[in-house]
Amino acid sequence: MTHRQDPVDEALAEAHRDLFGRLVGWLFRRDGDLQAAEDAVATAFAHAVTAWRAGGVPRSAEAWLRVAARNAAISAARRRTREVSVAPEEMTGMTASDDAVVEGAPTPDDVLSLLFVCAHPAIDERMHAPLMLQAVLAVDAARIAAVFLVPPATMGQRLSRVKIKIRDAGIRYRMPPAEELPGRVGAVLRAIYAAYGSSDALIDDLGGDRPALRDEALRLAEMMVALVPEEPEARGLLALLLHTESRRPARFREGGFVPLASQDTRAWPAALRRRGDDELRRAAALGRLGRFQLEAAVSAVHSARAETGVTDWQAVVTLYRGLLQIAPSIGATIGAAAALVEVGDVDEAARMLAGLPPSAVVAHQPYWVCLARVEAERGRRIEAEAAMRRAIGLTTDPRVRAYLVGRSAQGLH
Repeated sequence: MTHRQDPVDEALAEAHRDLFGRLVGWLFRRDGDLQAAEDAVATAFAHAVTAWRAGGVPRSAEAWLRVAARNAAISAARRRTREVSVAPEEMTGMTASDDAVVEGAPTPDDVLSLLFVCAHPAIDERMHAPLMLQAVLAVDAARIAAVFLVPPATMGQRLSRVKIKIRDAGIRYRMPPAEELPGRVGAVLRAIYAAYGSSDALIDDLGGDRPALRDEALRLAEMMVALVPEEPEARGLLALLLHTESRRPARFREGGFVPLASQDTRAWPAALRRRGDDELRRAAALGRLGRFQLEAAVSAVHSARAETGVTDWQAVVTLYRGLLQIAPSIGATIGAAAALVEVGDVDEAARMLAGLPPSAVVAHQPYWVCLARVEAERGRRIEAEAAMRRAIGLTTDPRVRAYLVGRSAQGLH
């Protein structure tokens, strides 16, 4: 028997999904205090739970929440100056007719500007993704901390310090000038990618099923396409995430990890692959190639095995060479090395891995898995076994670890 969700719960969930970031951006635009804006919007939603259950869902949820959030912000400001606050019960009678008292309704540009604030160059790049997840999507610090592998209290403190810096440094709502826009969009996209948890190029082969905020990152990527539809890299990122998501259902079978080459392609949702291909075509039509488009193209070649039955590894090598030309990275180097092994150029793969800085890969699990494969193909059994032991020691997912242990026991075949 199916159970229908309560209409008020449905309305609250829809409003939270669609309006939280927009309302935070709107209040931040007015007042310049990101933490205060988040708190006010959260308070508005908390009161909506009680008020909407008692009096029904208002005709305009956005107008009701806008009034409630604005009043909550005023109340908080008064408390900070020891003045009388607005009583919570005063919010229960708000209706859409109160909209007239709050001018300048939120717009999609408020969300975009908030994303730019979260990825501002004055903020530590490592905090871009956590900040936008909390400010735009209301993800709590404990959940963010689990993804970024730090204690919840530590993540909470870091987020608080960043918001204080935004307030005190006067980082305000502002659309970047045209000459800055590509770089600022790129910072937002990189943060979304980090939130997704797929920054390792070999995530399909090496696991990556940690508690990533995949759904939230996909929402942010879709937001960016809607907000900057003429930016090809936004479409490239969305295509990359869609193709990566399409293969997720096949990564584990009967409790065991299944590497990309062994996955049953019948489990890959065709609808996601088609959406990914469509976004990639639209990005290409805009005529400005970039990192995420190339990574999406690599992912699309892997996805194409569902139709062709084979992987065009030479195309993968070519795409990775292009990626290394415009956006060299450790992940792209490892991906290129893995593809070179598949086309038989093991020596070139070894040279590529040898060129990576030891300090950058000492704790990077994908590097050691790839190195083990390369050394095994070169007939260097002792070196291959040592690399695999290192990879196993760095693997956190027990299913992936069990798979690597099994490979090691079989001589890395």
